[in-house]
Amino acid sequence: MIESLLVANRGEIARRIIRTARRLGIRTVAVHSEADAGLPFVTEADEAVCVGPANPALSYRNVDAILAAAKSTGVQAIHPGYGFLSENADFARTVEANGLIWVGPPADAITAMGDKINARNLMAEAGVPVAPGSPDPAADVEAAVAAAGGIGYPVMVKAAAGGGGMGMAVANDEAALRTEYDKVRSFAERMFGDGSVLIERYFPRVRHVEVQILGLADGRVVALGERECSVQRRNQKLVEESPSPAVSPELRERFLAAAVRAGEAVGYRNAGTVECLLVPGDRDSDGAADEFFFLEMNTRLQVEHPVTELVYGVDLVEEQLRVASGLAPTFDPDALAPRGHAIELRINAEDPKRFLPGPGVIGTWVEPTGEGVRVDSGYVAGNTVTPFYDSLMAKLIISAPTRAEAIDRARVAVAQFEVAGPKCNLPFFAELLENAEFVSGDYDTGIVTRMR
Repeated sequence: MIESLLVANRGEIARRIIRTARRLGIRTVAVHSEADAGLPFVTEADEAVCVGPANPALSYRNVDAILAAAKSTGVQAIHPGYGFLSENADFARTVEANGLIWVGPPADAITAMGDKINARNLMAEAGVPVAPGSPDPAADVEAAVAAAGGIGYPVMVKAAAGGGGMGMAVANDEAALRTEYDKVRSFAERMFGDGSVLIERYFPRVRHVEVQILGLADGRVVALGERECSVQRRNQKLVEESPSPAVSPELRERFLAAAVRAGEAVGYRNAGTVECLLVPGDRDSDGAADEFFFLEMNTRLQVEHPVTELVYGVDLVEEQLRVASGLAPTFDPDALAPRGHAIELRINAEDPKRFLPGPGVIGTWVEPTGEGVRVDSGYVAGNTVTPFYDSLMAKLIISAPTRAEAIDRARVAVAQFEVAGPKCNLPFFAELLENAEFVSGDYDTGIVTRMR
C-alpha cells in the first residue's frame, strides 16, 4: 500500500480523502491556497503546503507548485480528487514522469474520454449505445446546420472538451442553432482552449443515470451499480440517489454491461463513471424506460460517490488507493450486490430559489446526526465560504433499507441541518423532499424547472 499521499484538492473532497488515508495509516499532505488556510482539511492533514493565492490557476491548478510540494514533503503518490487537475492528462503524465504514483486512470484513458466526439465514436465502436449525433466536430455553423438536418431538431450544441454541465445549449430550430453555435464555440475557446463543437440529438424528457466503474489492478473492469442524477439546475447536479427508481433489473443489467464495455474499450483503471441519458419510451411491466445513450465518461472520482459506497458497502477512496498500489480490491468482484437505498443532497452556498452563489462567513454550522445520516463537509463554524471556488459546502448523504425510508430520514436531517451566514439551498431540499413527483420516483431532468 502507498505510504504517503498528497491530496491535490480542497474542501470536502480533500477532507474525505484524508480521512480514508489516515484510517489506512497513510501519511497525508494537503496543498492549499492562501484563501483556504483556515479550512479543516488543512489542519487534518499530517502536513500542509501553501501553493499560491486564491486564484485557482495560481494554486490548485498550479502544476509546478503542486509538484514542488510533493517533492519537498517526500510523498509517494498524488490524489487529484475531482475538478481542478483531476481530468488533466498532461498532469497525470507529469506526475508519473516525476516518479510519483498517480491515483487515477491512465493518462491515455483521460485523453480518450476528454473529447466528447472522440469518446462517443470510441463507445460506438465498443457497442455502447450513443445518441444520434455528428461523428466529427462541426467546423463552422453551416456544418452544424447540415448535421442538425440529418439528426433532426431539437439538437444539443455541446463543447467537445466541456464537462460539469458547462458549454451546452439547446437549439429547437435552425435560427436558434446559428445563434447557439457561435455562443458555445466562443465559450469553449475561452474556457477550455478548444472550440470544437458537437451536434447531438436533444431529448426534451430524459433522465440522467450513471454507472460507477472501477478498473482493477489485474485489468478487470467492474461496475458498482447506477446512480440517478436527474435533479439538476443549469445542467449541474443537486441530488443523486442509488439505485435509480427508473431502472428495472433487466435494464440495470444492460446498463452495467455497457459501462464495463466502455471501461474495457480504453483500458480503464481506478475509479470512473459512465454517464448516460435514459429516454422514456415503450415501458415494460416494471414501468422502466428501455432506451439509454452514452453521454460521457468522467475519468475521476465523482462528487456523488458516497451513495454508491453506502449501497455497496465499499470505500471507493480506499479502492482507488489499492488499485494505484497494485493491490486487489477489498470486495469480491463476482459477488457485488446492492443493499438498501441512498440519497445525496449537495448543500451549496447559494440562493434556494435562483441558485445564485452567496458566499460569506459561517456563523452557525450544526450538522444532523442519527441512523443512516452521513455528512461530508468542507467547513465548520467560523470558516469563510469565498467566491473563488465552487459553492459546495457539504454533502448530506442518507441511507435506509428502502427509498421511502431514506426520504423520511432525509426530511428530518434537512430540518436538523443549521447553516447561517452564507446563503444556503437547504430550503430547496425541504421543498423537493415533499414534492410528489420526486417522491414518486417518476421524475426527469426538468423537475427543478417545474418546481420554479
